[in-house]
Amino acid sequence: MPRLLIVHHTPSPALHAMFEAVVSGANDPELSEVEVVKRPALSATASDVLSADGLVLGTPANIGYMSGALKHFFDTVYYPVLDSAKGTPFGFYVHGNQGTEGAVRSVESIAGSLGWTPVADGVVVHGEPDKRALERCWELGATVAATLLG
Repeated sequence: MPRLLIVHHTPSPALHAMFEAVVSGANDPELSEVEVVKRPALSATASDVLSADGLVLGTPANIGYMSGALKHFFDTVYYPVLDSAKGTPFGFYVHGNQGTEGAVRSVESIAGSLGWTPVADGVVVHGEPDKRALERCWELGATVAATLLG
């Protein structure tokens, strides 16, 4: 059974709503053959990444950069997965009130240096996530999960 790992840092109600929408999309009944595993960024490990067939990453934009928690995740897993996870399909979502460009750039840069393959556009939300933003998060989860089927 393919495994989708969702690594997230969810400190705010807005990020929690986005996270739940991603999880809901990944758990769509048509994708029941995909196992969805959720890990907070501070507890996700290289073993989690190596046992996953795809990833979704979620972070706030903090002072123009990804959260320290997601950066810690990347620092922890980088070398242990560098040669073994190339080509892993991934997507990401970012929430911020302003200055999200640096967070997006940093996630894309590190994931790219790991050789991970983007399979969906990143979802970037400023301010309170509206219905359309949550639909895009749902689509992100569903798209990355569907990619694992085939």
